[in-house]
Amino acid sequence: MLKTATFQIQTVKTPADNELFLDVPKLIYAGDPHWVQPLRSSIAKNFAPDNPFLQYGKLQQFIALSTGDRPQAIGRIVAAVNNRLIERENQNVGVFGFFECVEDFEVAQALLNAACQWLKEQGMTVARGPIDLSTHNNCLLLIDGFDSEPIMMMPYNPPYYPKFMDKDGWQKAKDAYAYKFGLKQDFPGEFERGYRIASKSGVTFRPMRLKGKEFEEDCIKLYHLFNRAFVNNWSSSPRTEAEFLAEAKELQSIVDPDIFPIAECDGEMVGFFMAIPDYNVPLKQVNGKLDWLGILKLLWYRRKIDRVRVIAFCSLPEYRRKMVPLAVVHLGLQGANKQNKRYEWAELSWVYEDNDASRKLIEAGGAKIYKTYRIYEKAL
Repeated sequence: MLKTATFQIQTVKTPADNELFLDVPKLIYAGDPHWVQPLRSSIAKNFAPDNPFLQYGKLQQFIALSTGDRPQAIGRIVAAVNNRLIERENQNVGVFGFFECVEDFEVAQALLNAACQWLKEQGMTVARGPIDLSTHNNCLLLIDGFDSEPIMMMPYNPPYYPKFMDKDGWQKAKDAYAYKFGLKQDFPGEFERGYRIASKSGVTFRPMRLKGKEFEEDCIKLYHLFNRAFVNNWSSSPRTEAEFLAEAKELQSIVDPDIFPIAECDGEMVGFFMAIPDYNVPLKQVNGKLDWLGILKLLWYRRKIDRVRVIAFCSLPEYRRKMVPLAVVHLGLQGANKQNKRYEWAELSWVYEDNDASRKLIEAGGAKIYKTYRIYEKAL
């Protein structure tokens, strides 16, 4: 691998290498008041032998190490081939993700080159990222809106990352936005009218169920609805039902059913509004570890959660004329404003720049763009 007078790039081969890989963000974000350290275990599981991704893809981790008597990990990146994405797009597109780097362009360029070279050796003709294996995981690079901490499951990075990408010749593939809107306000009457119209047309509404078999039944229905409603999402690769259920169970304990209404018609799930409390508020106090002290901190600081992230809302196409999208938004906002709730504002993220239908509905409610993200591409 590459070696210079000040650093070297090498593949991750041993458990010790992997520990260095996982340690990189602590160096990059030391002293950054907005960074929220993700749970170390949630990152490590991506590289475990039992990761379902390895059944249909492959990956390679790289780290940058400083030279000298005490080598230090100063950067990292992962290159990956997601065969489901290749089948979906009918082109040999590889991805890079988990990118972190000190403010040194030569190190960043060397890491990006290592990832691209590996992808090229696998027969890829296009590199795209940052995408952590798939867009169902962490993806996107923050390019505007560095003045606040990220909402749960949204990326955050130093302002110099996009400058490095531009300097290395990467091109914009697509931008995405995060919208912010206050919850303690009067919302346009169209949303409530949409709810009345949907109800009169035979659509019924209820909260997401969170216990036992009922939770699993709702998740299976959500899985099939996701597959129908978001089948054409850009750069998205399909998940199995087992993968979807595993991801859902990780979030089960933090779901607030008041902000997760579901629409049904004749027993079929036809729409939903999916929002979760921003657990980044307590996670910021945990420092990446849920040991006994971390759990106590999580339980204590979760009482201070005052915001939510709206991940998605949708309905099947044939129910849009019955105003189901407006109805589930109305119910989600109504739930967030119940008397016992502390929610002050919400982020709706992410929304691709060319998703005109969703953007129109979001902006009709008074939401404003406050963060911009980007996915890049480069021909190999």
